[in-house]
Amino acid sequence: MTYKSVYDASIADPKAFWLDAAKALDWAHFPTAAIEGDDDAWFADGTLNLCYNAVDRHVVAGRGDDTALIYESPVTGTQQTYSFAELQSEVARTAGMLAQLGASKSDRVIIYMPMIPQAVFAMLACARIGAVHSVVFGGFSASELAKRIDDCEPVLLLTASCGIEGQKLIPYKPIVDDAIAIAKVAPPHIVLWQRDQCEAELNGDHDTNWRLALETAEPAPCIDVPADHPLYILYTSGTTGKPKGVVRETGGYGVALAWSMPNIYGIKTGETYWAASDIGWVVGHSYIVYGPLINGNATILFEGKPVSTPDAGVFWDIAARHKVTVLFTAPTAIRAIRAADPDANFLAKNRPSSLRALFLAGERADPDTVEWIGAQLDRPVIDHWWQTELGWPALATCLGLDYAPAATGSAGYPVPGFAFRVVDAGGQECGAGETGNLIIAKPLPPGSFRTLWQNQAGFDANFAMFDGAYATGDAGVMDHDGSYRVMGRTDDIINVAGHRLSTGQIEEVVASCQSVVECAVIGGSDELKGEVPVVFYVAACDSSTEPQDEITHAVRNQISPIASPRDVIALRALPKTRSGKILRNLLRAIVNGTGFVMPQTIEDPTVVVHAQEQFAAR
Repeated sequence: MTYKSVYDASIADPKAFWLDAAKALDWAHFPTAAIEGDDDAWFADGTLNLCYNAVDRHVVAGRGDDTALIYESPVTGTQQTYSFAELQSEVARTAGMLAQLGASKSDRVIIYMPMIPQAVFAMLACARIGAVHSVVFGGFSASELAKRIDDCEPVLLLTASCGIEGQKLIPYKPIVDDAIAIAKVAPPHIVLWQRDQCEAELNGDHDTNWRLALETAEPAPCIDVPADHPLYILYTSGTTGKPKGVVRETGGYGVALAWSMPNIYGIKTGETYWAASDIGWVVGHSYIVYGPLINGNATILFEGKPVSTPDAGVFWDIAARHKVTVLFTAPTAIRAIRAADPDANFLAKNRPSSLRALFLAGERADPDTVEWIGAQLDRPVIDHWWQTELGWPALATCLGLDYAPAATGSAGYPVPGFAFRVVDAGGQECGAGETGNLIIAKPLPPGSFRTLWQNQAGFDANFAMFDGAYATGDAGVMDHDGSYRVMGRTDDIINVAGHRLSTGQIEEVVASCQSVVECAVIGGSDELKGEVPVVFYVAACDSSTEPQDEITHAVRNQISPIASPRDVIALRALPKTRSGKILRNLLRAIVNGTGFVMPQTIEDPTVVVHAQEQFAAR
């Protein structure tokens, strides 16, 4: 099949295209129709269970002894492998434990876990009984966890005694306890997995020892749910600082992932796939857990860093030992490897001969990084683009179709099902080579979000600007060959090493510091991380603390160490228009050296000169 013929078919008759694609899943009741209108659910009258499709059906098909999950934890020196039959047993017992503690169909379960097998068991266990999981990245602070608790009102919160970030051990239980103290609602049960590296103290009847609870749990069967039943809620940064709960529906998501594995990633059943990400992000949901397992692949769960755990050769060691066919990571990881091993000596010593391609996503892949790793690997390096809201790749070079790589710097071609346009602020079509707003026509293909949790108005806002099309919030350029370059965000969301953070949310934290009168946070370009927060602030005259230290401490503790600012710069005043609007675009231009024209509406041009001097002297 050629890319063009498949893409054209998906746009000409999406109903027929996706109903045919749905045959890749096992359904309790196969849907009679794909979709009725632009806003309807995909496969609405179908019923299925996604845990069954990811685990049980492979056992039923006689592949129970095949490898399903590979756990690699260089930070603890642990390596474990689970077959599909072993995974089925672990997930069924975990599901029984959840049910025994009161979780049932449609109940929400928060998973605040490090990258350990129990986190994967918990996600699949929720899917098994029809509960809705909400995974929260283990590095997030108590205040961020509390927001998610209040929003989704879980009946259970699953956690572990600690996480390990590089060489640093992070106890989770104090964070969880603080979050519950902050939250307006509290889950009835906290279920905690004690790790050997750190033992947490449990509090009476409210806390449950995970291992002990498993001993009395009966394995739970798969419960079939409607295709539009929520599988999970995944929170992503909102421009107001309040996280947005993206709701993922079971049937459409399963179909999209099943189609993507052989067609986008070009991977066959039985091969090993590795997404070097975290389960707290959409990549981890789609391509550590559900996608590979649905396709019958072995998937790798990696607890470590691309460098220093133990060295910059850890990716190549794991890929070679487990015969990884496709590796997916963020450009940040490759930049870190390059910085630590510029001559690629580790790769030369331990080249993974099984590797067919490296995929990059999560932030813009700069051409220099792509060209460097491509030359070292001598394999295709494929940048591709998608979002938490979409759930799976929307721009890519489809390795499983007629592979023809897009030019370096491009995010690829529209994936079948996605109809892109680039338009100006008024919604008029931009020509090839012109930068504009990247939008996608409805209906969005299966797997894309159809609502936000308890926030329909927030969801509708995504379609209000451009005559009902989905506004991605990114600026883009369509090249003459039909591929697209994604230039960056058009709002205040920045992408730090693949983690989407709201500058507005960081500003709220900075502004809460006693030593700060006002502030502005922008995204500064960074060779390693893509973007990093840069804080400009005006200090209070009577400040008795060191503002830079107070600001950094506040951001780390109230949001996450990921959000720590690279630069914290004091100004005598922020540049503003005469109407009082802070000129963040001007500050961004100063930080990134892109040049600017002094706005006619500026209140005091000397403030801009001062900002330039202070930034240069930082």
